[in-house]
Amino acid sequence: MNENTEREPAHYLLIDFEATCSDDGSLPRQHMEIIEIGAVMVETASLRVVDEFQRFVRPVRHPRLTAFCTALTTIGQAEVDAAPGFAEAAAALKAWRAAYPDLIWGSWGDYDRNQLRQDCEFHRVPDPVGAAHRNIKRLFAQREGSGRKFGLDGGVRRARLEFAGTHHRGIDDARNIARLLPYALGRAEFPRERR
Repeated sequence: MNENTEREPAHYLLIDFEATCSDDGSLPRQHMEIIEIGAVMVETASLRVVDEFQRFVRPVRHPRLTAFCTALTTIGQAEVDAAPGFAEAAAALKAWRAAYPDLIWGSWGDYDRNQLRQDCEFHRVPDPVGAAHRNIKRLFAQREGSGRKFGLDGGVRRARLEFAGTHHRGIDDARNIARLLPYALGRAEFPRERR
């Protein structure tokens, strides 16, 4: 089945991860680690947010955040130093998610799915979500129909909304993905573009 013909689940779990990063090549992509889990549970029938989950995560490969990472995410060194490791944070996510057995999880693009897989492999932890994934960014672009690929902030602007919270904070990005879900699923009409 393709993404558009699957049976709709009872819930959509929308996740955004923030990870260690650099802008100077000092931190290779394959060494990036999740430092924040932001998750929003949406009831499919109403598209209403019913629950949220947020955790900071302590990185181990590159435990000191780069100045670029802190500026981008607004996540401080003290927050990750005081946070649990990935295995404990993943277990908390799994326990929280267990209350919603019938779900599909989605993210804005495939980055988050790939980052989760990478962290699970590195830490030898089973996938804490354990559900099929939908690329909400792709669904949004298909429904929008212009052929453009939108970043999350661009998607919010295309829906003529104001970005809620701080961009590149996991929980705020997950909340904004939830706001775009009606457009991605074809339940909300895109505003006409201004000429």
